[in-house]
Amino acid sequence: MKILLFGKNGQVGWELQRSLAPLGELIALSRNSTELCGDLTDLDGIAKTVRTVVPDVVVNAAAYTAVDKAESEAELAYHINTRAPDVLAKEAKRSNAWLIHYSTDYVFDGSDNRPWVETDPPSPLNVYGKSKFEGEQLINASDCHHLILRTSWVYAAYGNNFIKTMLRLAQERDRLSIIDDQIGAPTGADLLADITAHIIRTSLNQPELSGLYHLVASGETSWHGYASLVFDFAKQKKIPLKIHPENITPISSNAFSTPAKRPLNSRLNIHKLQNTFNLNLPCWQTGVTRILEEILTP
Repeated sequence: MKILLFGKNGQVGWELQRSLAPLGELIALSRNSTELCGDLTDLDGIAKTVRTVVPDVVVNAAAYTAVDKAESEAELAYHINTRAPDVLAKEAKRSNAWLIHYSTDYVFDGSDNRPWVETDPPSPLNVYGKSKFEGEQLINASDCHHLILRTSWVYAAYGNNFIKTMLRLAQERDRLSIIDDQIGAPTGADLLADITAHIIRTSLNQPELSGLYHLVASGETSWHGYASLVFDFAKQKKIPLKIHPENITPISSNAFSTPAKRPLNSRLNIHKLQNTFNLNLPCWQTGVTRILEEILTP
Protein backbone atom coordinates (compact mmCIF):
# COMPACT_ATOMS: atom_id res chain seq x y z
CA MET A 1 0.00 0.00 0.00
CA LYS A 2 1.21 3.51 -0.84
CA ILE A 3 -0.04 6.36 1.35
CA LEU A 4 0.33 10.06 0.57
CA LEU A 5 0.03 12.31 3.63
CA PHE A 6 -0.47 16.08 3.49
CA GLY A 7 0.14 18.17 6.62
CA LYS A 8 2.83 16.06 8.26
CA ASN A 9 3.94 18.80 10.68
CA GLY A 10 0.55 19.50 12.25
CA GLN A 11 -0.60 17.90 15.49
CA VAL A 12 -2.54 15.16 13.70
CA GLY A 13 -0.07 14.83 10.86
CA TRP A 14 2.80 14.31 13.28
CA GLU A 15 1.00 11.38 14.91
CA LEU A 16 -0.13 10.00 11.54
CA GLN A 17 3.48 9.58 10.48
CA ARG A 18 3.83 7.09 13.33
CA SER A 19 0.51 5.26 12.91
CA LEU A 20 0.51 4.98 9.12
CA ALA A 21 4.12 3.89 8.62
CA PRO A 22 3.43 0.18 9.38
CA LEU A 23 0.70 0.03 6.71
CA GLY A 24 3.04 0.43 3.74
CA GLU A 25 5.08 3.04 1.91
CA LEU A 26 4.39 6.48 3.42
CA ILE A 27 5.14 9.71 1.56
CA ALA A 28 4.63 12.52 4.10
CA LEU A 29 4.61 16.14 2.97
CA SER A 30 4.48 19.55 4.59
CA ARG A 31 3.72 22.88 2.96
CA ASN A 32 7.52 23.41 2.70
CA SER A 33 8.33 20.09 1.01
CA THR A 34 10.46 20.62 -2.09
CA GLU A 35 10.57 17.50 -4.27
CA LEU A 36 6.78 17.18 -4.22
CA CYS A 37 4.24 19.92 -3.54
CA GLY A 38 2.53 19.68 -0.14
CA ASP A 39 1.23 23.25 -0.07
CA LEU A 40 -2.58 23.28 -0.20
CA THR A 41 -2.58 26.85 -1.51
CA ASP A 42 -1.04 25.49 -4.73
CA LEU A 43 -3.94 23.61 -6.29
CA ASP A 44 -2.11 22.65 -9.47
CA GLY A 45 0.89 21.56 -7.41
CA ILE A 46 -1.03 19.18 -5.15
CA ALA A 47 -2.89 17.72 -8.14
CA LYS A 48 0.45 17.03 -9.81
CA THR A 49 1.73 15.45 -6.59
CA VAL A 50 -1.14 12.95 -6.47
CA ARG A 51 -0.64 12.09 -10.16
CA THR A 52 3.10 11.62 -9.64
CA VAL A 53 2.84 9.46 -6.51
CA VAL A 54 -0.22 7.43 -7.62
CA PRO A 55 -1.13 6.51 -4.01
CA ASP A 56 -3.65 3.97 -2.82
CA VAL A 57 -4.67 6.35 -0.02
CA VAL A 58 -4.47 10.15 0.26
CA VAL A 59 -4.64 11.46 3.84
CA ASN A 60 -5.32 15.18 4.19
CA ALA A 61 -4.28 16.34 7.66
CA ALA A 62 -3.60 19.90 6.48
CA ALA A 63 -6.13 22.67 7.10
CA TYR A 64 -6.60 26.34 7.86
CA THR A 65 -7.51 26.18 11.57
CA ALA A 66 -7.12 29.78 12.82
CA VAL A 67 -10.81 30.14 13.67
CA ASP A 68 -10.82 33.84 14.58
CA LYS A 69 -8.35 34.87 11.88
CA ALA A 70 -10.50 33.16 9.26
CA GLU A 71 -13.11 35.88 9.71
CA SER A 72 -10.68 38.35 8.08
CA GLU A 73 -8.89 35.80 5.86
CA ALA A 74 -11.93 34.09 4.39
CA GLU A 75 -10.43 33.69 0.93
CA LEU A 76 -7.41 31.83 2.30
CA ALA A 77 -9.58 29.67 4.58
CA TYR A 78 -11.82 28.65 1.68
CA HIS A 79 -8.82 28.01 -0.56
CA ILE A 80 -7.26 25.55 1.91
CA ASN A 81 -10.38 24.05 3.51
CA THR A 82 -12.69 23.90 0.49
CA ARG A 83 -10.91 24.12 -2.86
CA ALA A 84 -7.87 22.01 -1.95
CA PRO A 85 -9.94 19.07 -0.63
CA ASP A 86 -12.01 19.29 -3.83
CA VAL A 87 -8.84 18.91 -5.90
CA LEU A 88 -7.62 16.00 -3.76
CA ALA A 89 -11.00 14.28 -4.03
CA LYS A 90 -11.10 14.61 -7.82
CA GLU A 91 -7.54 13.29 -8.11
CA ALA A 92 -8.39 10.41 -5.76
CA LYS A 93 -11.38 9.56 -7.95
CA ARG A 94 -9.22 9.74 -11.07
CA SER A 95 -6.65 7.30 -9.66
CA ASN A 96 -9.16 5.10 -7.76
CA ALA A 97 -7.55 6.04 -4.43
CA TRP A 98 -9.21 6.56 -1.06
CA LEU A 99 -9.25 10.04 0.48
CA ILE A 100 -9.12 10.44 4.26
CA HIS A 101 -10.08 13.95 5.36
CA TYR A 102 -10.60 15.58 8.77
CA SER A 103 -13.44 17.97 9.51
CA THR A 104 -14.85 19.64 12.60
CA ASP A 105 -17.64 20.00 15.14
CA TYR A 106 -17.81 23.63 14.02
CA VAL A 107 -19.98 22.63 11.06
CA PHE A 108 -22.86 22.71 13.59
CA ASP A 109 -24.42 25.78 15.19
CA GLY A 110 -24.53 24.24 18.67
CA SER A 111 -28.24 24.89 19.11
CA ASP A 112 -29.29 21.42 20.26
CA ASN A 113 -28.63 19.81 23.64
CA ARG A 114 -27.73 16.30 22.45
CA PRO A 115 -24.70 14.89 20.61
CA TRP A 116 -24.85 15.59 16.88
CA VAL A 117 -25.20 12.61 14.54
CA GLU A 118 -23.84 12.42 11.00
CA THR A 119 -27.27 12.94 9.45
CA ASP A 120 -27.97 16.20 11.29
CA PRO A 121 -27.97 19.18 8.90
CA PRO A 122 -24.92 21.43 9.45
CA SER A 123 -25.36 25.14 10.02
CA PRO A 124 -21.94 26.64 10.78
CA LEU A 125 -21.64 29.91 12.67
CA ASN A 126 -18.28 31.10 11.35
CA VAL A 127 -16.08 31.20 8.26
CA TYR A 128 -13.92 28.32 9.45
CA GLY A 129 -16.94 26.05 9.94
CA LYS A 130 -18.46 27.09 6.62
CA SER A 131 -15.24 26.43 4.73
CA LYS A 132 -14.87 22.98 6.30
CA PHE A 133 -18.49 22.05 5.58
CA GLU A 134 -18.22 23.11 1.95
CA GLY A 135 -15.07 20.99 1.70
CA GLU A 136 -17.05 18.00 2.98
CA GLN A 137 -19.75 18.60 0.38
CA LEU A 138 -17.28 18.73 -2.50
CA ILE A 139 -15.56 15.53 -1.39
CA ASN A 140 -18.91 13.77 -1.24
CA ALA A 141 -19.88 15.14 -4.66
CA SER A 142 -16.65 13.86 -6.24
CA ASP A 143 -17.82 10.25 -5.76
CA CYS A 144 -14.35 9.14 -4.66
CA HIS A 145 -13.97 6.52 -1.95
CA HIS A 146 -13.55 8.61 1.17
CA LEU A 147 -13.65 8.77 4.93
CA ILE A 148 -14.53 12.19 6.32
CA LEU A 149 -13.76 12.23 10.04
CA ARG A 150 -15.29 15.06 12.08
CA THR A 151 -13.48 15.68 15.34
CA SER A 152 -13.23 18.32 18.08
CA TRP A 153 -10.93 20.09 20.55
CA VAL A 154 -7.74 18.43 19.27
CA TYR A 155 -4.59 18.39 21.40
CA ALA A 156 -1.18 16.67 21.37
CA ALA A 157 2.14 16.67 23.16
CA TYR A 158 3.52 18.14 19.92
CA GLY A 159 2.61 21.70 18.95
CA ASN A 160 0.49 24.36 20.65
CA ASN A 161 -2.91 23.66 22.18
CA PHE A 162 -5.31 24.43 25.05
CA ILE A 163 -3.46 22.22 27.57
CA LYS A 164 -0.16 23.99 27.10
CA THR A 165 -1.81 27.41 27.12
CA MET A 166 -3.58 26.67 30.41
CA LEU A 167 -0.39 25.41 32.04
CA ARG A 168 1.46 28.54 30.97
CA LEU A 169 -1.27 30.91 32.16
CA ALA A 170 -1.61 29.10 35.51
CA GLN A 171 2.08 29.70 36.13
CA GLU A 172 1.87 33.38 35.13
CA ARG A 173 -1.44 34.55 36.62
CA ASP A 174 -3.25 34.27 39.93
CA ARG A 175 -6.73 34.64 38.36
CA LEU A 176 -8.32 33.12 35.27
CA SER A 177 -11.76 33.24 33.68
CA ILE A 178 -12.63 30.17 31.57
CA ILE A 179 -15.72 29.48 29.47
CA ASP A 180 -18.07 26.88 30.91
CA ASP A 181 -21.03 26.88 28.49
CA GLN A 182 -19.29 25.35 25.46
CA ILE A 183 -19.47 21.55 25.73
CA GLY A 184 -17.41 19.03 23.78
CA ALA A 185 -14.84 16.26 23.95
CA PRO A 186 -11.09 16.95 24.05
CA THR A 187 -9.59 14.50 21.55
CA GLY A 188 -5.95 13.48 21.28
CA ALA A 189 -4.13 13.57 17.95
CA ASP A 190 -2.68 10.18 18.86
CA LEU A 191 -6.18 8.71 19.16
CA LEU A 192 -7.17 10.23 15.81
CA ALA A 193 -4.07 8.79 14.16
CA ASP A 194 -4.47 5.30 15.61
CA ILE A 195 -8.16 5.09 14.67
CA THR A 196 -7.35 6.39 11.18
CA ALA A 197 -4.81 3.62 10.61
CA HIS A 198 -7.30 1.02 11.83
CA ILE A 199 -10.18 2.15 9.65
CA ILE A 200 -7.98 2.51 6.56
CA ARG A 201 -7.05 -1.16 6.83
CA THR A 202 -10.69 -2.11 7.35
CA SER A 203 -12.11 0.06 4.57
CA LEU A 204 -9.78 -0.56 1.63
CA ASN A 205 -11.56 -3.71 0.50
CA GLN A 206 -15.01 -2.56 1.62
CA PRO A 207 -16.01 0.47 -0.47
CA GLU A 208 -19.46 0.43 1.12
CA LEU A 209 -17.81 1.86 4.28
CA SER A 210 -17.04 5.10 2.43
CA GLY A 211 -18.68 8.10 4.07
CA LEU A 212 -18.85 10.50 7.00
CA TYR A 213 -18.04 9.57 10.60
CA HIS A 214 -17.73 11.38 13.92
CA LEU A 215 -14.45 10.62 15.70
CA VAL A 216 -13.92 12.06 19.19
CA ALA A 217 -13.07 10.71 22.61
CA SER A 218 -16.09 9.59 24.61
CA GLY A 219 -17.66 11.71 27.33
CA GLU A 220 -18.01 15.48 27.48
CA THR A 221 -16.83 18.52 29.38
CA SER A 222 -16.64 22.32 29.22
CA TRP A 223 -13.48 24.32 28.68
CA HIS A 224 -13.65 25.11 32.40
CA GLY A 225 -13.89 21.43 33.30
CA TYR A 226 -11.08 20.62 30.89
CA ALA A 227 -8.82 23.27 32.44
CA SER A 228 -9.68 22.10 35.96
CA LEU A 229 -8.44 18.60 35.17
CA VAL A 230 -5.21 20.08 33.77
CA PHE A 231 -4.63 22.18 36.90
CA ASP A 232 -5.44 19.31 39.28
CA PHE A 233 -3.01 17.01 37.50
CA ALA A 234 -0.27 19.65 37.53
CA LYS A 235 -0.70 20.08 41.29
CA GLN A 236 -0.45 16.32 41.80
CA LYS A 237 2.85 16.48 39.94
CA LYS A 238 3.91 19.34 42.22
CA ILE A 239 4.22 21.79 39.32
CA PRO A 240 4.32 25.31 40.85
CA LEU A 241 1.19 27.26 39.85
CA LYS A 242 0.22 30.81 40.80
CA ILE A 243 -3.46 30.08 40.34
CA HIS A 244 -5.67 28.84 43.21
CA PRO A 245 -8.92 26.93 42.62
CA GLU A 246 -11.09 29.68 44.10
CA ASN A 247 -9.65 32.15 41.56
CA ILE A 248 -10.68 30.14 38.48
CA THR A 249 -13.94 31.76 37.41
CA PRO A 250 -16.41 30.04 35.07
CA ILE A 251 -17.87 32.48 32.55
CA SER A 252 -20.32 32.35 29.66
CA SER A 253 -19.32 32.69 26.01
CA ASN A 254 -21.07 36.07 25.90
CA ALA A 255 -18.57 37.43 28.43
CA PHE A 256 -15.64 36.57 26.17
CA SER A 257 -15.72 38.40 22.85
CA THR A 258 -14.07 36.78 19.82
CA PRO A 259 -14.24 37.59 16.08
CA ALA A 260 -15.71 34.14 15.34
CA LYS A 261 -18.77 32.82 17.11
CA ARG A 262 -18.40 29.31 18.59
CA PRO A 263 -21.10 26.63 18.97
CA LEU A 264 -22.18 25.97 22.56
CA ASN A 265 -22.93 22.30 21.87
CA SER A 266 -19.96 20.56 20.22
CA ARG A 267 -20.94 17.05 21.30
CA LEU A 268 -20.50 14.50 18.49
CA ASN A 269 -22.25 11.13 18.57
CA ILE A 270 -19.68 8.37 17.90
CA HIS A 271 -22.00 5.34 17.69
CA LYS A 272 -21.75 5.02 13.90
CA LEU A 273 -17.96 4.82 13.93
CA GLN A 274 -17.83 2.47 16.91
CA ASN A 275 -20.45 0.12 15.48
CA THR A 276 -19.13 0.13 11.91
CA PHE A 277 -15.52 -0.55 12.82
CA ASN A 278 -16.08 -2.50 16.06
CA LEU A 279 -14.23 0.07 18.19
CA ASN A 280 -14.45 1.40 21.73
CA LEU A 281 -13.33 5.00 22.02
CA PRO A 282 -11.83 5.86 25.45
CA CYS A 283 -13.04 8.70 27.67
CA TRP A 284 -11.48 12.10 27.13
CA GLN A 285 -9.91 12.12 30.61
CA THR A 286 -7.75 9.10 29.73
CA GLY A 287 -6.13 10.81 26.77
CA VAL A 288 -5.65 14.18 28.47
CA THR A 289 -4.07 12.55 31.54
CA ARG A 290 -1.66 10.57 29.36
CA ILE A 291 -0.56 13.67 27.46
CA LEU A 292 -0.13 15.60 30.71
CA GLU A 293 2.06 12.79 32.04
CA GLU A 294 4.19 13.10 28.91
CA ILE A 295 4.39 16.89 29.03
CA LEU A 296 5.04 17.27 32.76
CA THR A 297 7.33 14.33 33.49
CA PRO A 298 10.99 15.38 33.28
